[in-house]
Amino acid sequence: MATATTASLSPAAGKRFVLSCPSLSFSSHRLAAPAGPVHRLRAAASRAAPSRRRRASRVAATIAVGDKLPDATLSYFDPADGELRTVTVAELTAGKKAVLFAVPGAFTPTCSQKHLPGFVEKAAELRAKGVETLACVSANDAFVMKAWRESLGVPPDAVLMLSDGNLELTRALGVEMDLSDKPVGLGVRSRRYALLAEDGVVKVLNLEDGGAFTSSSAEDMLQALG
Repeated sequence: MATATTASLSPAAGKRFVLSCPSLSFSSHRLAAPAGPVHRLRAAASRAAPSRRRRASRVAATIAVGDKLPDATLSYFDPADGELRTVTVAELTAGKKAVLFAVPGAFTPTCSQKHLPGFVEKAAELRAKGVETLACVSANDAFVMKAWRESLGVPPDAVLMLSDGNLELTRALGVEMDLSDKPVGLGVRSRRYALLAEDGVVKVLNLEDGGAFTSSSAEDMLQALG
């Protein structure tokens, strides 16, 4: 089975588009659901719960170990020809051992200095453990992800840089966070995480509290792979 890197994703692996245009640490809160009788009861119960319980709920998500990953369409610029392409989660993970890690934002300090560089550095070791797909996901558009890859000099065969600009995967996983109250204008982003999936089923899920960076590094994933 071919590895799901930028270099190995051929034009047939995703849709091709012709474009007319030229080529931090975060604390957060989950987006509120529409108010209703059940929601109001849950909100009241949450306010009455001990503070320790409220803190624990911040790292809850829709996805869990043992679940099948939801399908979603992501985009990227192929370094081989500069074309914009799309790929689905199913295509990235079916019949493969896949590591997907998400960052709150391209070009942000922890993501640029630690999280992404760590996976680039350990890419060969992860593949030696059988990982065929190694991809970074962020709620930035594909142009930003391309610029970020180029600015850090990420080799095209190391990490696939995927845009989840419409938050399709992020919301399906239940890991969105609202940073609209922050002065840098991040809006709604993904919490930081790293997950291991085998044939689309989650085997390891290292989900951070917001943008913290304590358990989702490449080293943590290597330890989980044994």
